[in-house]
Amino acid sequence: MKKYKKIVHLLPLDHRRFKALYIFSLIIILGLFGRLVNLQVFNASDLQKKARLIQTSKTTSLKKRRAIVDRNNRLIAYNKPLYKLWAHPKYFNFPGDSNKRVRSIEEVVKKLSPVLDVKEEILLKKFNNKKNGIQLLDQISEEKAEKIKNLKISGLDLFKYSQRYYPQGELYSNLVGFVNDENKGVAGLELHLDNRIEVLNKSNLIIRGKDGTPLPDNSSPGDFISDHKSLGLTIDSKLQKAAFHALSRQVNKWEAKKGFAIVMDVNNGEILSLVTVPSYDPNKFWQYDSELFKGWYLQDLFEPGSTFKPINLAVALEEKVIQKDGLVEDSGKINVGGWTLSNWDKKGNGYIDYPQVLQVSSNVGMVKIMQNLEPTIYWDWLKNLGINKNLETDLYESTAGHLKKKDVFVNQLIEPAVASYGKGFSISPLKLVQLHAALANGGFEVTPHVTSTFKEKANINSKRQFFSYEVTKTVLEWMESVVDKGSASDVKIEGYRIAGKTGTSQKALNGSYTSKKVCSFVAILPVNNPKYVVLVVIDEPSKSNAYGATVAVPVAKEIIESLIVIEKIPPNNLEQRVIVKKP
Repeated sequence: MKKYKKIVHLLPLDHRRFKALYIFSLIIILGLFGRLVNLQVFNASDLQKKARLIQTSKTTSLKKRRAIVDRNNRLIAYNKPLYKLWAHPKYFNFPGDSNKRVRSIEEVVKKLSPVLDVKEEILLKKFNNKKNGIQLLDQISEEKAEKIKNLKISGLDLFKYSQRYYPQGELYSNLVGFVNDENKGVAGLELHLDNRIEVLNKSNLIIRGKDGTPLPDNSSPGDFISDHKSLGLTIDSKLQKAAFHALSRQVNKWEAKKGFAIVMDVNNGEILSLVTVPSYDPNKFWQYDSELFKGWYLQDLFEPGSTFKPINLAVALEEKVIQKDGLVEDSGKINVGGWTLSNWDKKGNGYIDYPQVLQVSSNVGMVKIMQNLEPTIYWDWLKNLGINKNLETDLYESTAGHLKKKDVFVNQLIEPAVASYGKGFSISPLKLVQLHAALANGGFEVTPHVTSTFKEKANINSKRQFFSYEVTKTVLEWMESVVDKGSASDVKIEGYRIAGKTGTSQKALNGSYTSKKVCSFVAILPVNNPKYVVLVVIDEPSKSNAYGATVAVPVAKEIIESLIVIEKIPPNNLEQRVIVKKP
């Protein structure tokens, strides 16, 4: 049967419907155009920022402060990476669980306990029925953090940070100092050299494609390399340890207030050891009195006493007011401007030569020697030596020494008289080290320093020269006689030529001298080829018979014995030995 197609008669479009459709289409077009204008013109900058956040990522170095090492690269201070563990109980989920399953706190604690080595009941108490974020533990090591990560428990977050650590404890605390909880230097080198220790993190933007692949940009090759530099010190940790223990024993034995010991290279100012007692553990700095944080050997002043007598003798020789082979009469007492000055033992020594002046530590002899020098010239010498100036160094902000005004020093005869045996003015222990280094190296000024990058002038002849070589050689020989025949004989070591001078000075309070003492000893070795200066200062020993010879010399001897071994200093007569082989 044949099928016929149905004929549909088209009716004309309703004019009203056509108009409505046209208006609707126009509205949509105008809306899209408006949206386009809004995106391209008004919101362009915001959209660009959002795009950059998606397409780029910011990287910063985790390292905050450089490590500090000794001359042999032994660690003194470094940043140790640690972790904080946060828990979010409402998200607890084990590997293989469905997304909707939430594990109990007890189940998670059971897995965490053996990894953290913390009892389950202790961990459970930390939750205290809380479901929000809880900080479970702090100071988690990298090893334990890795084990926690391997558990792959959802709801556990590890936050990485770094903490300053001082592996040698109190051994370096008075020198290196410490940082606070915000990783900022508070004392010692950590504070004074903060700009050289702190690493300024450089932020870098990595441009990524839609799949996260890094794309080429304009970053320089070193932008993403971590800073692995360290601050190197001139200190030798073995010598530091030996000096610290020797000083500690003596300070405790004499029930002293504090003590200081230093070993320095006289030719370049490098400090091989610098210790003070009492000390503190910088890893637990909050447990100690802040008074311990001072670098008192550079910031506190003391009257050097008899340890300054060799300096004065060098001045007298330079000004030619005494001759090498001269004599001076020591009657035991002398009157100066109405004041009676005497020797430490109130006894006279008769006519003595200048080495003997040092051997018996004659105050009267020194007064008579320096009376040959015009007070104006004497004061100018003290000023030229930098007695009243700050000591430029890389250690701390130093305290300038105290020297009487020139008119007072010149017009009051008692001032140059007491200055002749190290009284009436004050300096820091480190300044005394610098001056004795000049006696040892031929008269040249060197700057004490502890950082290996410290810039000293390459040519010693370009430095300021305090004394001539001939004068320093003479004074050094006189100081050697103090060890051979005088008050420092206990520091003598067979085969080694050592020069030295003891000192015992009273401490002043409100313009009057008290019974409190500062005992000191300075040594230079080896005399045949001077390289090291050793200074020991012990403040306020409380037992009787406390003098430089009894209190400070034993410490110096222990330090020198360790120095000889560590620096492999050969005996003076080594080249004279003849080795005979047995047949």
